[in-house]
Amino acid sequence: MTRRILLGVCGGIAAYKAADLTSFLVQRGDEVTVIMTAEAEQFVGALTFAALTRRHVYASLWDAPESIPHISLVREADVLAVVPATANVIAKFAQGIADDLLTNAALAARIPMVVAPAMNEAMYEHPATRENIRLIESRGVTIVEPEIGFLAEREFGVGRLAAQPALVAAIDAVFERKRDLEGERVLITAGPTREAIDPVRFLSNASTGTMGIELAREALLRGGEVDLILGPTTVAPPRGARVVRVTSAQEMYEAAMARFVGADVAIASAAVADWRPNKSSLQKVKKGDGPSLLALERTPDILASLGERRSGAFLVGFAAETEKFEEYAREKLRSKHLDAIAVNDVRNAGIGFGTGDNDVVMLWGEAGRRELGRASKRTLARRLWDTLLEIRRSRA
Repeated sequence: MTRRILLGVCGGIAAYKAADLTSFLVQRGDEVTVIMTAEAEQFVGALTFAALTRRHVYASLWDAPESIPHISLVREADVLAVVPATANVIAKFAQGIADDLLTNAALAARIPMVVAPAMNEAMYEHPATRENIRLIESRGVTIVEPEIGFLAEREFGVGRLAAQPALVAAIDAVFERKRDLEGERVLITAGPTREAIDPVRFLSNASTGTMGIELAREALLRGGEVDLILGPTTVAPPRGARVVRVTSAQEMYEAAMARFVGADVAIASAAVADWRPNKSSLQKVKKGDGPSLLALERTPDILASLGERRSGAFLVGFAAETEKFEEYAREKLRSKHLDAIAVNDVRNAGIGFGTGDNDVVMLWGEAGRRELGRASKRTLARRLWDTLLEIRRSRA
C-alpha cells in the first residue's frame, strides 16, 4: 500500500534538506506532495520538488482553487510532515492562524502531524517558541527535536534540523502505530478532584491530568473507544474521546462506576483527593481571630471499588509516591486487585504533577517490573500501552 505524505516546507536554510528527504521518501516508494511557503521559495525552487516527486507543487491557496487545496490535500494524505518548521509557522499552528496554504491545511488536518523545528538557538529557546511547541505537542503533534550543531549564523547551538534518519523514523512511526485496541472500550480517569470547603476554597492537588489525557489520546490512535472522566484542568482532552467533566471525588466515583460496565481496559490515573471536609459551607467562611479546625472524612476509594466490581476488565492503577515507591505501589497492586500499576516519584523536580515529563516504573504480578524511563508524557503513554497490552497478552 502506497503511503501518502504531504510535506510542508518552510523558509529557512534547512529547506534544502527537505529536498533530500523528499528524494529518499520517493525512492522507497512513498507518494509525496509538497506545499511550500512563500519564504521557502526564497531558498529552494518549486521546480526542485516537482522534479523529485513528479507531482504539482503547491504554494498558494489559489493553486487549483477548484479542488480547494487546503482541504483536499489533507484529505488525500496519511500524514502531514512540516520540514523544516520555522518559529513563525509554529506560532501560527499554536494560535490557529491560517494565512497561507500550509497553515490553512494544518488547521484543517485530521491526520497525524509531524513537525521538525529548525531555527537559531535564540529563537528556539525563547519562552514563546518553547510554549508554542509544548502547545501543539499537547494537541497531538509529533515534534522532531532539532540537534545541536553548526547553524547558518556561523554559531554553534541547538536549532539545527534533525538528521534525516530521525525525520524518517518520526514519519514511519505514524504508519507503524498498532491498531491493537480496535473494537475495545477503554475507561480512563484523569486530573485532580476538588473537595469544597466553601464556595471559594477547596482541597486539591497539583495534578493537571496530562498523563491520563495522553493515555486517552494514544488509546484513540490505537483504535480504542475511550471514555475519559476528567477532573478540573485546563489541559484540552483529545478529540474523539467521550469526555465526562467532574469536580469532586464523589462525582468521579459515580461517573466511573456508571461507565465501568463493559470496559475492556480501565486505567485510573486521576489524582483523587483522599479526604474531604465532612461539611461544606454554603457561604464563604470568614476568618476569625482564633485557630480553626477543619474536620475531614474519607472520599470514596474509586480504584478499590473498580477492583471489587471488575468482570474481565484489565485494571491499571497509578501511584504517585515520595518514598518507598515500589513497596507502597506493590501493596496497592495487591490490596486493590489490580493487573498492573504505574508508579512515579513526584518528589523530583521536572517530573510528575504539572510538568511535561514523567519517570514511570510499571509493576505487575508478584515480581513483574519494567522501567519505562524518563520521557515526555506522550512518549510514556505509548510505552505504557505497549507494556500493558504485552502483559495482558501474556496472561490470555
